[in-house]
Amino acid sequence: MFAVQFDRFGPPDVLTLGVLPAPHPGPDEVRIAVKAAGVSPVDLALRAGVTPASQRICLPHIPGVDAAGVIDELGANVTGFALGDQIFGAVDVARLGGASAQFAVLRFWTHKPPSMPWAQAGAAGTSIETATRALDALEVRAESTLLIDGAAGGVGSVAVQLAITRGARVIGTARPENHAFIAELGAIPVTYGPGLPERVRALGIGRVDLALHVAGADALPELIAITETAAAAVTINDFTGPEQGVRLSLGELGGQPDGRHGLPRAAALYEQGRFRIPVQHEFPMAQASEAHTAATQGPRRGKIALINLSG
Repeated sequence: MFAVQFDRFGPPDVLTLGVLPAPHPGPDEVRIAVKAAGVSPVDLALRAGVTPASQRICLPHIPGVDAAGVIDELGANVTGFALGDQIFGAVDVARLGGASAQFAVLRFWTHKPPSMPWAQAGAAGTSIETATRALDALEVRAESTLLIDGAAGGVGSVAVQLAITRGARVIGTARPENHAFIAELGAIPVTYGPGLPERVRALGIGRVDLALHVAGADALPELIAITETAAAAVTINDFTGPEQGVRLSLGELGGQPDGRHGLPRAAALYEQGRFRIPVQHEFPMAQASEAHTAATQGPRRGKIALINLSG
């Protein structure tokens, strides 16, 4: 099969388009003919070799943890799905490689709403599960006021929408040029960075109950100051969080199991017109290096997707 791949760690230009053996599903997995795949921060870190998870992959490696496509092989234990079904989800990058290829084996998935574009579906899987897991940990519910620090990116833009569907009022931090985007998602925008507690107080909306740290460095002390307790904050990427009393929410690449229950609910919300995956750029798979480069450049507004033009 054709596949985007890299045989050494490095910058985006280590990515090439070549030929590798096609994977096949285990008993509890499905294989799809890929229509679209996402470009996520974990993909960039694995390719660059800057995460411990890079040591668990074999080279050459296919990048991409998120994918959408049409089922063309079913594992023996899979029920409720059939050949030809349109689905979206995520792969097991350590076992079988990534999703930026002609075929990919998914480790968790759900049916794709018929009206959801392939680019949105292909970029959705881990952002939805990551956001869902963090919101569950915070017990976000109706009448909560939640601050999401880093609300414009892939996970942040998803978390904003999912929190609002739970009935929460959401404040989202972002660069000033992303404030209109944050407001469009339904959140109250505020500029991120040092001095955040003062800017949040200036909004005049009262107490902030909860905080979710998605992006940005050295932000936890200010989030603790805003919520008045470290127990009210969760981070998905600051490994110093536990030292400060802040819970660290990680997926399987971080060594902890994720809930894997967010996808069906997000699909239902999409069909109700209450949720979408913002896609900032789409690239053909042959331009994977350009897609990875774009993923490192700002301002970020949602996700970047790779499209299989031959599929």
